Amino acid sequence: MIYLDLLIGFLKVGLFAFGGAYGAIPLIRDVVLAYGWLNDEMLTYMIAVSESTPGPIMVNLATYVGSSQAGFPGALIATAAVVLPSFIIILLIMVLLKKLLKNPYVQAILRGMKPCIIGIILATGLYMILHNCVDSSIQFSLNTTAIIMTVVLSAVYFGSGKILKKGISPIGLIGISAVAGIIIYGW
Repeated sequence: MIYLDLLIGFLKVGLFAFGGAYGAIPLIRDVVLAYGWLNDEMLTYMIAVSESTPGPIMVNLATYVGSSQAGFPGALIATAAVVLPSFIIILLIMVLLKKLLKNPYVQAILRGMKPCIIGIILATGLYMILHNCVDSSIQFSLNTTAIIMTVVLSAVYFGSGKILKKGISPIGLIGISAVAGIIIYGW
């Protein structure tokens, strides 16, 4: 039964996740919490691990969730389910619908979806910041360590553009935040 649930749950994610992996995080969160596979805190940790490991975040999350619920077969099923819709859609576009992308109406639809995707990504980022900076286990207290770390990492990200004239890469920022997390929370 868990295999079928993983297949259906991650097919939903694969079918309706527009805007890339960051836009898919709210959908993955809804599916994972609806099936009761993980709690919110564990999902947040898995998102962090998925961002810092090689490969697409959505695929990494599906693999981790599938593995945690049903071992290696679960990881295979969840990963295949999340990738399959995109694979089929890309094949159809490349083979049958190549000219459709040049249609001005299709271009207008795609341009109209961009602000929505930006809003979804921004809402997810703000949710994660608030969730990590406010400790809800103690009647609404602020986690000053998380707030300071967020401010410092934001300053590094935005300040690096002035110093490096190019800005820091997302991989570099993930590396810095991983080292800072180990130093601050590990010791």
